[in-house]
Amino acid sequence: MGRDVAEDFPEVMELWKRAEKAAGAPLREIYWDGEGQDMACTRYLQPAMTATTLGLWVAGHGRLQADCLAGHSLGEFAALAAARVLEIPAVLELTALRGRLMDEAGADQNGKMAAVLKLSREQVQEIVDAVCGQSDHELRIANDNSPGQFVLSGEADLVERACVQVKKSRGRAVPLAVSGAFHSRLMGEPAREFSKALAKVDWHAPKIPVFLNVSAEAETDPARIRALVAQQMTSSVLWTQIVQAQWLSGVRTWLELGPKGVLSRLVGAILAGQDEAWDSKSVSSMADLDLLG
Repeated sequence: MGRDVAEDFPEVMELWKRAEKAAGAPLREIYWDGEGQDMACTRYLQPAMTATTLGLWVAGHGRLQADCLAGHSLGEFAALAAARVLEIPAVLELTALRGRLMDEAGADQNGKMAAVLKLSREQVQEIVDAVCGQSDHELRIANDNSPGQFVLSGEADLVERACVQVKKSRGRAVPLAVSGAFHSRLMGEPAREFSKALAKVDWHAPKIPVFLNVSAEAETDPARIRALVAQQMTSSVLWTQIVQAQWLSGVRTWLELGPKGVLSRLVGAILAGQDEAWDSKSVSSMADLDLLG
């Protein structure tokens, strides 16, 4: 969780201290020295992940140059900070609040999420439609991660029924260890509360274009960006569409600010179907490159 970077760069250590103050929790103790359930707790994980990602950006500043940015779900806030749409202190405050609100909502609701592999989007949507029928119950594709990876979110019994249908369709369903049905209507109440906080911070035109989760487009108007970010908690993450839009805009090299290359692998899966040949070496994570050396 970025300990080595923070210990090498004093300005990154300050990020962690700010994140701890915003979260009201000893994040460094939890993630650098601790073990157990606290690490998976949403209210701690969101500000800690933001400090980690922003720490990599700050440490590499001057050596990292981007033509555009994007962040997956929570990562969108780090992207907004990197683009100077939001100031870093505001982002740390917002992600700490986001984590707390989502954690509390998850404890009050019977929501669930599950990853779906080896099926097409059309097949997954058919399963969602069949399980929900004409009812007003909530089940949706919450994350469109790649052409072969999706995440379902909604009421627990519906997610479980959908997982049974996924297996019958020869797909693979993997329940996710999260505390609630994120990116679904079940997050409506925390989303309304979070929107109030978004309205209290200053929003600026991006210095670097940011492709947003809700629209999969590079937005430039600060008011429009804020409106879309306010919808993010209850809307699907259109990661496949974001990467495709970046490709169409001319992007040919991606760098992931993270240690494991999770998003890098998704980018590779998304671009594998492009007509124009692309080089898999053009997709890298910070772990692959000595940018902080």
